[in-house]
Amino acid sequence: MSMLKNVLGPLLSTDFPRELPILPLRNSVAFPFTILPISVGIERSVKLVEDAQKDDHLIGIVAVKVTDILEPLPSQLYEVGTVAKIERVMQTADNSLNIVVHCLERFKIDNWVLDRPYLKARLSYYPDTIEEGGESEALRLSLVELAREIIALSPNFPEETADILSRVKSSLSLTYLVANYSGLEMSKAQEILEESSVNSKMRLLIDHLSQEREILSMSKKIQNEAREKISKVQREYYLRQQLSAIQKELAEHDEGQAENSEYAIKIANAELPQEARKEANRELKRLEGMSSLTPEASIIKSYLDWILELPWNRVSEERTDINSARKILDEDHYGLSDVKERILEYLAVHKMAKDRGVKKNTEKMEATREAYGAILCFSGPPGVGKTSLGRSIARALERNFTRVSLGGMRDEAEIRGHRRTYIGALPGRIIQAIKRAGTRNPVFMLDEIDKIGMDWRGDPSSALLEVLDPAQNNSFRDHYLDIDFDLSEVIFITTANQLDTIPPALRDRIEIIAIEGYTSYEKLEIAKRHLIPRQLKSHGLREDEVIFNDQSINKLIEDYTKEVGVRNLERQISAICRKSVVQILDRQSTNILVTEELVRVFLKQERFLAELAEKITLPGIATGLAVTTIGGDILFIEASKMRGKGALILTGHLGEIMRESAQLAHSYIRSKAEALSIPADAFEMNDLHLHIPAGAIPKDGPSAGLAMTLAIASLFSDRTVRGDVGMTGEITLRGRVLPVGGIKMKVLAAHRAGLKMVILPKRNQKDLEELPEEIAKQLHFILVEKIDEAIDVALSSLHLF
Repeated sequence: MSMLKNVLGPLLSTDFPRELPILPLRNSVAFPFTILPISVGIERSVKLVEDAQKDDHLIGIVAVKVTDILEPLPSQLYEVGTVAKIERVMQTADNSLNIVVHCLERFKIDNWVLDRPYLKARLSYYPDTIEEGGESEALRLSLVELAREIIALSPNFPEETADILSRVKSSLSLTYLVANYSGLEMSKAQEILEESSVNSKMRLLIDHLSQEREILSMSKKIQNEAREKISKVQREYYLRQQLSAIQKELAEHDEGQAENSEYAIKIANAELPQEARKEANRELKRLEGMSSLTPEASIIKSYLDWILELPWNRVSEERTDINSARKILDEDHYGLSDVKERILEYLAVHKMAKDRGVKKNTEKMEATREAYGAILCFSGPPGVGKTSLGRSIARALERNFTRVSLGGMRDEAEIRGHRRTYIGALPGRIIQAIKRAGTRNPVFMLDEIDKIGMDWRGDPSSALLEVLDPAQNNSFRDHYLDIDFDLSEVIFITTANQLDTIPPALRDRIEIIAIEGYTSYEKLEIAKRHLIPRQLKSHGLREDEVIFNDQSINKLIEDYTKEVGVRNLERQISAICRKSVVQILDRQSTNILVTEELVRVFLKQERFLAELAEKITLPGIATGLAVTTIGGDILFIEASKMRGKGALILTGHLGEIMRESAQLAHSYIRSKAEALSIPADAFEMNDLHLHIPAGAIPKDGPSAGLAMTLAIASLFSDRTVRGDVGMTGEITLRGRVLPVGGIKMKVLAAHRAGLKMVILPKRNQKDLEELPEEIAKQLHFILVEKIDEAIDVALSSLHLF
């Protein structure tokens, strides 16, 4: 009834409310007499629709001037719009709404009433002006004819559309119906809506449709010309290819049918979850309907093979005897008592939780994570046995072991897999490793987790968040499989060389167990118990054919390797074994005793010499302690002065923090010049050059501040720093020495370098408890709170030993 009034005469004020909520519409214009589907996803628009449903279902729809604005302001909307009635509302999975509205009448906005929680305006309704006479009828017929021609030229319109248009007798209804489906630009569509005269509206539409007809006619002409250029040879070739395909299909039909039957039997006998079985049967049905020679068939076969070969329900019975696990860890690794103790705690908690029925997939996931033990991360320099510890855990539990190296990974699809729409798609590394393991509950080692990168292909570390989260990994969905796979029974273990590069969110999911390196005594025992027997066996030697004495092993440790782990030590042992094999096969000897002299003969010149064997005799040199990616190391801080104007020169590839430490050290010594008996004008008359050797290696951090201070103090006071003293600590302008990290690795480096005394911040005293007893006995530790205390010790001419 309201539509009839709209066409025939002015509206009464009671027909529609004078105030309505306004729904902004992007990319299109709402015309009266049309049914319009709209997707509503913005929060305030969803609120508008929900409130309108509770009232009279009427809303105002106004087009947006700038289409890329999500929440436009009143000034960014056109003033003329259409009142519409909400006929249907459907909610989608992402909580947005799909609505269908019936557009009724034009309106013009008089003024805005509200802008929160959504827009609301006061409106004036006005009808279109419908002219009578021959001109109006001629325009109507021209519009119908143009629309029919475009429908005939365009494949996007169904054939019955032309009949529908011919039955529309109202010029106004016809105009809005054609305008709604003509693909007008926003500005032209709004111009037609705002135009009051129906004849003017039809003229605008006729101009637009005339241009559209010319474009479609030209396009159809081009297509017809292209078809005519297909030669007879091409048509014959196409027919021959079809004939060949038909012949191959007939010849291989029986073979393909047998293969499909084999897949059907495998799917029926496999212990697949319901979702996996449903997907496998669906793909098999597709396979049965196509030729076995098509590329799509090989893709489906590969997908079915993956589903059938994955261990959906295959689990290995685990052994959780703690005494047996302790024995295996001691057999495989020497030392690392703290690490072994934490692993045993992990296994004990895992056994207790399993025996007493604690399930991983419960509502309280935080408590569950603690019950089963956190995901362990073995952190430490290369060659300390991080990966082999994971293998030992698998052997202790009698579970299968699988490993994935994450170093250099930059593509998220490496974790989640590629979708099957890509050529050569495969599951991700996680699913591939599970398949290799053959069980659903292996010990899974994610190696080098600190070396994951990210680029335009995604962030693999973000994908690992789901894998390593017990609250989510029970339904891990690989993009290739597109089926949930349960990873909740997998024991994940990670390794890293440094922790700074691990993203915070990923680091929060793992428990760090630091493995900071071995002492010389531990390396000796590891070589005797593990490295030498393993290398003898791999070279086909008997134990009595090549014998290493302790002195030869110690020479390898001290003079041919410089590491916190034992990887290079094993390489040197392997080199000696190779040369021994040559001598035995040449019958030069039958039994070889490896001595210090023989090591020198086999391996030639020593690779590393004791850098502190000579006493430091020049002022301006101090020995600092640092932590690198391969463990602890010593740094020589060198200071030199020359005539100048008091400038400070820093070299050695120093980072910003280390440069600031050097400036702090310089300022502190200048402030203490009188107490150190330094001439008053020494700093004004001289430039200071501070250098740290190995200039090609980047260096940063505050822990070298104390050594820099001692080097500057030594230079300007003309007193030599003791050569057997190493030091580390952050400094302040007040002369305080603050604690630093990596104490254990730094102390081990000092011991390897032959130092006798180590100056440490007093607040690092607790870190000395972690030192091996044999190391602690051989070093003298000086704990200081102030720089002056370190100066008194390091610049003293007295020796404590």
